[in-house]
Amino acid sequence: MRSDVSVTSTDFEANRARGAVRFDVHARDGVTRRGALHESGSLRVRFPSPEGEGLSGVFVNTAGGVAGGDRFDIEISAADRSRLTLTTAAAEKVYRAPGAAAQLSIALKVGAGAHLSWLPQETILFDRARVQRRFDIELDEAASLLLCEIVVFGRAAMGERMEQGEFVDRWRLRRGGRLVFAETVRLDGNVGAKLGRSAVAKGGAAIGTALIVPGDEALVERIREASDSFSGEVGISAWNGFAMARFCAQDAARLRADMMTVLARTGAALPRLWLN
Repeated sequence: MRSDVSVTSTDFEANRARGAVRFDVHARDGVTRRGALHESGSLRVRFPSPEGEGLSGVFVNTAGGVAGGDRFDIEISAADRSRLTLTTAAAEKVYRAPGAAAQLSIALKVGAGAHLSWLPQETILFDRARVQRRFDIELDEAASLLLCEIVVFGRAAMGERMEQGEFVDRWRLRRGGRLVFAETVRLDGNVGAKLGRSAVAKGGAAIGTALIVPGDEALVERIREASDSFSGEVGISAWNGFAMARFCAQDAARLRADMMTVLARTGAALPRLWLN
């Protein structure tokens, strides 16, 4: 007996992963505590034992990765004088997408005297992956922020590279209600060839960004003092009251090491998961 099974695009869309996390934190008697928490779909956040006065959170994607047509939304508010550090349980893998791109949306709001560290592990893009990501960040004039992102184009250890696909990364940062940074990075089509260009990544397979608020020329100089130890390319500058470091390396391990060196110069405490 023969049974023919036909999978339509409607079936594919109905099986896409959806996930959302929304929560706020507040400071009480100098200690940061979680407020209301909303979770839905395959995205979860867990809070290990408090470390000092701050609060740490770890995101877990129970879908096991990101595929075409998936959508994940994160919305976080850190109230005045709170301290929050966020990371992920593992590197996030974005798989081949035969149809619509995956959509990732992150909204961060940080109040006066509060600090937020956004330190996820790497995002790994498989060949023909398609993903569109956006960051919308609102900071009080007296807030501080450390935001780091690493993107890896293929699994170098497996001899894989991302040759075709789409990666769109939109960042908007407002401080005291004023837009101080806006950028959209777009790599699509023959991504491998574009990464090979000298003006793009010069053949590198990993890129990263560290956004540090507040940041000034003194911080820039402290980071530049470590330039002899970098194994990849690192550029750092400051303007509009914040500093930004850009990273490019042949593989994720080298870039991660460079990122950790830069973060050490900022005085940031890395999540334990980064050190395993």
